[in-house]
Formats: sequence, C-alpha cells, structure tokens
Amino acid sequence: MFANPRLAAAAIASALLVAACAATSSRQTTAATLTAILAADYRPEESRARDLYRHPKETLLFFGLRPEMSVLEVWPEPGWYTEVIAPLVRDKGRYYAAVIAAEPESKYISERLENYRHKLSERPDLYDRVSVVSFPADGGDAVPPASVDMVVTFRNIHNWMGRDTAAQAFATMYRALKPGGVLGVVEHRGNPAVAQDPKAKSGYVNEDYAIKLIEAQGFRLVAKSQVNANPKDTKDYEQGVWTLPPTYRLGDKDRDRYAAIGESDRFTLRFVKPLK
Repeated sequence: MFANPRLAAAAIASALLVAACAATSSRQTTAATLTAILAADYRPEESRARDLYRHPKETLLFFGLRPEMSVLEVWPEPGWYTEVIAPLVRDKGRYYAAVIAAEPESKYISERLENYRHKLSERPDLYDRVSVVSFPADGGDAVPPASVDMVVTFRNIHNWMGRDTAAQAFATMYRALKPGGVLGVVEHRGNPAVAQDPKAKSGYVNEDYAIKLIEAQGFRLVAKSQVNANPKDTKDYEQGVWTLPPTYRLGDKDRDRYAAIGESDRFTLRFVKPLK
C-alpha cells in the first residue's frame, strides 16, 4: 500500500505509461497496472480487506481485461469493482456503469444510486470519464448494440432470478457486446446436490444452472476458473449466503465461526459472443 496518495497516483500513471508503449497491452503490463491500482490509497480500507476473497487482479486477468477495452459493468453499485476497472481503462478505453434502474418507491435503490453517484463525483481524477447508464429490467438496451468489448457482473444472478429477470438481463448483455466480445461472471456457487431454487432465495446459484441460463441467450462458455473458490463454504446457513462476511446477517451469533469460513464459494466463468 502506498502511504502517499501522490505516490500512488504516480505508480498508476507509470504502469499505464508502460502499457501505452504497446499498441495492445499485454497480460504482463495489465497485471502491473492492476497491482498499482489495488495498492493505491484512494481505495478504502474495507475495499482492500476484501481483495483476499475477491481476487480482483486474477479475476480480471482471467476475463482478459485490457486498458484499451470498452467495458460495461452491470449493477456496479456500491462501486467495489469500479475502483479497479474505471482507472484501468480511463485513458485508453471506456467504462460504462450500468446501474440498477431507478424505482421511485424504493428507498433502498434510491440511496444505492445516490451513494454511487456521490462516490464518482468525489474523485473526478479517477471517475470523470465513467459513463453511467441505466440497466433496463425489461431486456431493453443499456448501450448501443455491439458497442462494447467486455461485459462483467459480480454476484448478481441471484438478484435477477429473484426478480424473474435473469433471461432479460443476459439478453441485454448479449446485444451490448461486439461479436467475439467477452462476458465475465462471478456468482455465489450453490451445492449441486441441492435442486436449484428458481428464486435463489439463499443467494446461491448452481454453476450448471447458470451456464444453461446464460448459454440460452446465445453465449458460449469458453473457460472456468477456481480463483474465487472457497471449499470452507458449506452453503447451508440459516440466512443463506448473507450469513457469511461481510454481511453477518445473524449479528454476533456464531460470528467467529463465519469469519473463519470467509466469504462465499464462487464460480468464475468466461463466455464469448460468437462471431456468427
């Protein structure tokens, strides 16, 4: 971690300069830039504390993210991955934040959107080029069709299943991608021995179920990663995945036990939109 914000900014700028020397950034130069970003002091301590479980550098490199790409993140709020992706692509690519569609009757969603926009406004040096768009719930377009190189979404499939909008969500993502573009997905992995609840009320989604759901919209699975796996997660808790950190929905009840388990077991998948 850099003790001085100026040193952090200089390290990021230096890493980006190295990447800019090539027409297309390599995995190595992208990794160096991500290392500098993840160490920067603009990231809150609570964000850095979760790197242990979310493995952002390894996850984004597995997806194939590069600084010159146009990237659409679906439901990025409260902005944990925004802190990483937006600075990476700021100079050579583009970051679209496809936020949850506003629901005037929902105080939770209104506050969620307000807090996210405030986060962006606080650091124009990092987020001034972020394009905030609304992610439609009805399967409409968030961005012009075939306009982005990559779409990413983290731990959101269960939310869409609960709203009966999962198929529409992935249809929107499919249209947004250029042919050959990449979809990167991370989700809480359910127990394959337990039949999938169509509403995913526990927060867990069976990996095979998710693959079928996504491929039904035209995507093709090309790779799996165990980078976000956690074999300690037994997936049988009273309050579902939210029993585990960082939510601790049971409060102090058995908190040490759940802290020792850590965050959930997660599948990490890379899909492509076929060229034809």
